[in-house]
Amino acid sequence: MAPAGSYVYPSCPVPRGPVPETGPGQSFIAPRAPVWIRQGDPETMLYRKMKKAAPELSILGFGCMRLPVDGEGKIDEELATGMLRYAIDNGVNYVDTAYPYHNGESEPFVGRALGGGYREKVNIATKLPSWLVTSRADMDKYLDEQLARLRTDHIDFYLVHGLNGPFWENLRGLGVTEFLDDALADGRIRHAGFSFHDAAPLFRTIVDAYDWTFAQIQYNFMDEQYQAGTKGLQYAAKKKLGIVVMEPVRGGLLARDLPGTGGIWKKAPVQRPPAEWALRWVWNHPEVTVALSGMSDMAQVRQNVAVAGTATAGALSKAELSLFAKVKSELEKRVEVPCTGCRYCTPCPHGVSIPECFEFYNRGHIYDDAEQAKQIYTMFLGGFFDGTPHYASLCEECGDCEEKCPQGIPIRENLKKVAAYLGK
Repeated sequence: MAPAGSYVYPSCPVPRGPVPETGPGQSFIAPRAPVWIRQGDPETMLYRKMKKAAPELSILGFGCMRLPVDGEGKIDEELATGMLRYAIDNGVNYVDTAYPYHNGESEPFVGRALGGGYREKVNIATKLPSWLVTSRADMDKYLDEQLARLRTDHIDFYLVHGLNGPFWENLRGLGVTEFLDDALADGRIRHAGFSFHDAAPLFRTIVDAYDWTFAQIQYNFMDEQYQAGTKGLQYAAKKKLGIVVMEPVRGGLLARDLPGTGGIWKKAPVQRPPAEWALRWVWNHPEVTVALSGMSDMAQVRQNVAVAGTATAGALSKAELSLFAKVKSELEKRVEVPCTGCRYCTPCPHGVSIPECFEFYNRGHIYDDAEQAKQIYTMFLGGFFDGTPHYASLCEECGDCEEKCPQGIPIRENLKKVAAYLGK
């Protein structure tokens, strides 16, 4: 096995098509990023490697949070299994799930779908449900349950799920790092990581707190400064962590022909659908190991697999990168409340998560999708994680927040608009 981070070829089938043009005696290798390329036609898969992990990982990961569902809202087992196995047959070897996805049915589905020899072809990633843990024993309980649900004796990439300040303080006090040490030692997990949903300073603190193999962050061309952001991405990479990216297409929102953006993309020398542009932007970063896509139909799987065969790091030209900046600028014109997320207005004495209320309100307007904004607003602020709602409708109009806001935002007035728009 070559040293972590070096360029090598994986074991792979005989090439089925022409390889890109190279000089005498040269192999086609992506510039600057630790990428493995299975040579062949455009639908073959590219691979990258984490510096602290041996497996060669497909740059496209199959996210199992948005699987197709039937009329009753349950996973369409036949269709979803076909999608997952098609992806694996075409080189995807990183499958991501979690304890709560699809109301707890995602992990059991993955366990069934990876029968018939498919388990041996992939790396499974799943996550410790941070918000449910109240003791050290809970950590072992949930991990053992997940092993049973997934029908496996080990989890290849195990994450502490959705870390924010309160979750991290609770888990650290309960001994989560010792739990990870034990699970690594006894073989129940192969690599430890965490997924993150908080501000950049906390991200750096958590990165430095343990010998993590990888981190999972939300990252796309609209979210360069959101949560961990680009600075967090670069900091983690400098610390030799692999990076798994969630929401590279912003939950499908960046896959749409959004108002005002179509004419910008048409200026590109190569015409591509919006989803492909979004994925290529993420893969353009050499620090990124895997980008997760929560695919919900076979067409999306086929398209993303094809793109993942050609999207090398550093491949986007300056002209192409300028288009992303123009699209971002156009979409940001749709922001309704100019909140910067500085958090000077917090804590609210009545429990309103003011910056998050404005974030989801703006999101609905930016992407012209009030329904999805309502769903995410309800999930994150409805008390699912901490048992306490934080809706805009809880505002008592005391005005404390407005005295602290450096932007001079009429917060009370805007919270009424949020409550009307998002329903609570």
